[in-house]
Order: sequence, then C-alpha cells, then structure tokens
Amino acid sequence: MNDDIIVAIATSRLEAAISIIRLSGKDCIAFVQSFFTGQITNKESHTITYGYIKDDQKRVDEVLVNIYRGHRTFTGEEMVEINCHGGIFITQKVLNLCLKKGARMAEHGEFSKRAFLNGRIDLSQAEAISDLITAKNDYATELALKGIQGNISHFIEDLREDLIKIITQIEVNIDYPEYEDVEELTADSLLPKSQSLKTKMNHIIESSQNVHLLKDGISTVIIGKPNVGKSSLLNALLQEDKAIVTDIAGTTRDIVEGTIRLDNIVLNMIDTAGIRETNDIVENIGVNKSKELIHKADLVLLVLDSSSELTKEDYELLELSQDTNRIIVMNKKDQGIKYELDGIFISAKDNEIESLINEIKKMFELGKITAGQEDILANARQIQLLEKASQSLENAIVAMENNIPTDLIVTDLYESWENLKEILGERAKEDLLDELFKRFCIGK
Repeated sequence: MNDDIIVAIATSRLEAAISIIRLSGKDCIAFVQSFFTGQITNKESHTITYGYIKDDQKRVDEVLVNIYRGHRTFTGEEMVEINCHGGIFITQKVLNLCLKKGARMAEHGEFSKRAFLNGRIDLSQAEAISDLITAKNDYATELALKGIQGNISHFIEDLREDLIKIITQIEVNIDYPEYEDVEELTADSLLPKSQSLKTKMNHIIESSQNVHLLKDGISTVIIGKPNVGKSSLLNALLQEDKAIVTDIAGTTRDIVEGTIRLDNIVLNMIDTAGIRETNDIVENIGVNKSKELIHKADLVLLVLDSSSELTKEDYELLELSQDTNRIIVMNKKDQGIKYELDGIFISAKDNEIESLINEIKKMFELGKITAGQEDILANARQIQLLEKASQSLENAIVAMENNIPTDLIVTDLYESWENLKEILGERAKEDLLDELFKRFCIGK
C-alpha cells in the first residue's frame, strides 16, 4: 500500500450548504494541521474541531475538521474530513490547496480499495458500497446494506467451512492412514456431504439470478404492428409525450427509450418500431432491431388493437413472442372489443392503464427476492464464481460415484474452495481490482 495522501471531494459538486473534502494516508492529520488553524494533532480519534483553512497567511474558508486515527477508520489508515462551505468555487479552492501542499487526487474508488487492501472490508462489501450509491429502489438498497454488513461474507464462509471439512477428512486419510481413530472414507460417506453442499450452492445461484432486476431495472420492450398504440402506451407509462403519436403507420422507425418507477419496480422501457413487412430501408432496420430485442428483454408487452380483428401480422407476433415473459396488451378498448385473448384490456389514449400496471407488479414480486432469503449474491462476478465452485464440486461428486481414488478427488474440491475465496477477493488479481474499483465514484 502506498503511503501517499489521497484527497477528493466526497459530496456532490453542486452549490450546497456544506461540502466534504476527504483525505486518507499516513500522517494526513499532521498534513492538514499544516494549513488549519485549529489544533488537531493531539486530539482523539473521531473528534471534530473548528477553525480556518489558510493558504500562507490568507484565510480560505471557515471549516469543521473531523479526524479519524489508526485502524478505526473506513480505509484502515489515518483519515481527515474537511467540512467547508458548499460553494463550487470555495470547495475547489480548498481541494486545490490540499493538492498544492502535496496530496494526490484520489482515483475512482481508491478509498474503498484501500479499505479492502487494509483488511477493513472484503471485496463483496466493497461492491455493496458501490451498489448502495447507485441503488434505484428500496429492494436494491436493502440488498446493498446486507452486503455492507457482511451478509455475503457470512454465508460464503459457511460454504467454505463445509467444504474444508470434506477436504480435511480426505487429507487426513491420505497422510495418516495408520491412525485407527481416523474415519475411513468411502464414496458412501463423502457423497451425502458433497451433494448437500452442492444443493446449497445451487440454491444460492438460483436465488441470485434475478438480482439484476433489483439493481438495474426490468428491461421492458413494447412490440406490435404499426399503429396499435405502442407509443401511446409508452407515453402513458412515462406520463410524458416522449414518443411521436400519429395515425400514420411506421411513424416510429427507431428505438425510443425511457425509465419509469412503479412503486419499487423500475422498468427500462423500449418502444420499438412497428413490426411489419416494408420496403422502406430505414423502417426495415428498425423492424429488425425490434425483433432482436424481443428475446433479450425481461418483459415483453405485446400490444394489439382490440377494436379490429386480429391480422396475419398479429398472429406472427403472438408466435414470435410466445416463449418470452410476455403480457398481451389489448389497446383501444374505448373503440370496442372484437375478440378475447388471455391478456389485459386498456386504453392508452385515455390513460386507462391501471390494470396493466397491476399485472406487471404481480408478475414481478421482487420483494420475494429479498424477503426471507438471506443468501443472495449481488452481481454477475460473484454468481459466476459460485457457478464455477459448484461445477468443480460436481466434478468431484462424479469422481466419487465412479470410485476414483480420493487423492484425485481432492483436486476438484480445492478448485471449488479457491473460487469461493475469490468471491471475497482473497486471491483477486491486481488488474481485476483496478477494473472493479475504477467504476466507483471519486471520493468513495
């Protein structure tokens, strides 16, 4: 770990009552004392002192300075937070003074990275900090807070403990076969423990698959033939006129996007070009994009015109979207209903879409992902590593079933254990850490 002092503005760079400038590094309290009028070098940790920031003999700002000593800090090293007035100019001036005196501008996520490297948090907790900052709803916030509190660390440690017990039993049998009190291992004794552990891993993986719906929102695509009211539906959901609405078929030729919040459900909406046969080159590109998006979306809203009989294009779209997570939306009910399908009747033009909103909420009961389910991984990196751990354990189970010698089986078990360690960052490579932490905010 470098001994240099890093500094960054930890609050938003907007006009506000207060701005916080954060510093961390060896002897950073003495460093700040060199341009602060209050006495902080002899103060206890976690205290606050009033005074002025001075550049030579000139007062720059009236501030409060918090100091944090030793290993009781977020980063595990000395830290200082300067609470200055929140003007953009004055905040930048105090920051520039810190840089002039010898501090270095912090990189993205460098405070959190130092906390990780100094053993204050593990990698899953560091990722949870970033997730909390970017959380879009209560569920995402709850999940991130659990991660910060070490929830992921705890259940991964439990999995590792179960696995190391199996490995230890094998190793003792290999190294000390003459000991009478050592249980002689057979496939029959190893299999139940290994299979039980694999079941736990797979349950966590399955529970974690939809975490991106909490964190990033539900990718929702609106499809339908031209002029059935897709853009009207988008505008009704967004409560704004974002998409152009006309009676002319083919008006929407490209993708129109927007984000809406239904209580704690975030929908990332995409209004596609009307899907039909066309000789218009530009419109045809939009149609092809629409077809590609259908099978990538988490939710497909297929819009039909309830006031007209179903057409060949409608039937083709029903078939094209039948294997997706789909809601059939029959629009224009105010103009009449010519058929019955298993779906929702609305009038987008009149903003009568409450039945559709209720159906979406019912379909995505995201509270169940967090309620009563503690063991959830937070991102694709963690899920991928647990999948690798599960696969290595599966390889060991197959070897046991085929009576492979235990000294060969243990290799797969060790590989599974290493993947569990990597979830918490215990053997993470430096380039991986750089890539992860640079996605954080500066000052965090």
